Amino acid sequence: MSKIYYKSLEEIELIRESSLLVSRTLAEVAKVINPGITTKSLNKLAETFIQDHGAVPAFLNYNGFPYSLCISPNEQVVHGFPSDYVIQEGDLISVDCGVIKNNYFGDSAYTFSIGEISEEKKKLVEVTQECLQRAIDKAIVGSRIGDVGFAVQDLAERNGFGVVRELVGHGVGVKLHEKPEVPNYGKRGSGIKLEEGMVIAIEPMINAGTASVKFWSDGWTVTSKDNRPSAHFEHTVAVKKGRADVLSTFSLIEEVLIEKK
Repeated sequence: MSKIYYKSLEEIELIRESSLLVSRTLAEVAKVINPGITTKSLNKLAETFIQDHGAVPAFLNYNGFPYSLCISPNEQVVHGFPSDYVIQEGDLISVDCGVIKNNYFGDSAYTFSIGEISEEKKKLVEVTQECLQRAIDKAIVGSRIGDVGFAVQDLAERNGFGVVRELVGHGVGVKLHEKPEVPNYGKRGSGIKLEEGMVIAIEPMINAGTASVKFWSDGWTVTSKDNRPSAHFEHTVAVKKGRADVLSTFSLIEEVLIEKK
C-alpha cells in the first residue's frame, strides 16, 4: 500500500475492537508469564485465545513468520521466535501481538519485567513507556511525523539510551503494515502532517546501550549489538484533534500484574 489509507469512524471502531483483543491476549499472557515457563507455551496460549475469540493471529505466517507472538527476551529487540527458552527471574520479556478481526488489524506490544530486575532494566522499562506516552501526546491533527519521533528520541537519549533506527512504527488497520512509517527519531516540524483518519502503531524500541542492532540468520530476530537489554512498548493510535485516541490498552495487563504481586 503506497498511499496512506484514511479510516472512517466506523473503521476506527473495528480497529479498536481488534486492538482491544490484542490487549486482552497480552493480559492472558500476563497471567502466566513467570520464571520456569517457556516462551513457546506463551505463544500457544495466545494463539488459542485469539482463535477462540473469532479472530486470526496477524503474525502467523506473515511473510513466513512461523508464530503468533513475537517474544524477545533481554537483549532481543523485536521479532524473537517463541522457543524452549525458559523464562528466568530478572528477565525482560517483550511480547508483541497482532490480530485480524472483521478484516481489521490491531497491534500492541508490552515488555514484562520478571520478578526482581536490575536497576538498569527498571529505568529502561520506565523510560521506554514514557517515550511511548510522549509520542502519543504528539499524535494529533497538525503535528508531523518528526514531532512523534523527536518525542521518543529526545527522552531516550537524555537518559543515555540508544534509539533503534532500523525498525520503525507504521500505519495499521487495513493491513498490518501501511504507510506512513513512524520512526522513533526525528526532527520537530519535519515529515508528513498528521491528519484525522490516520491510524498508526507507535512503538519505541529502546536499547540500554548502543542503538546499533544485529539481524539473526533466521531472517527475523533482532538483538542489540552490545547484547545489553532492550525494551519495546507499542499502541495502536488514531490521530485526532487535540488528543490522540489510543485504541489498545495496557490497563488490562497492569491489572493482572498488580493482582499477581
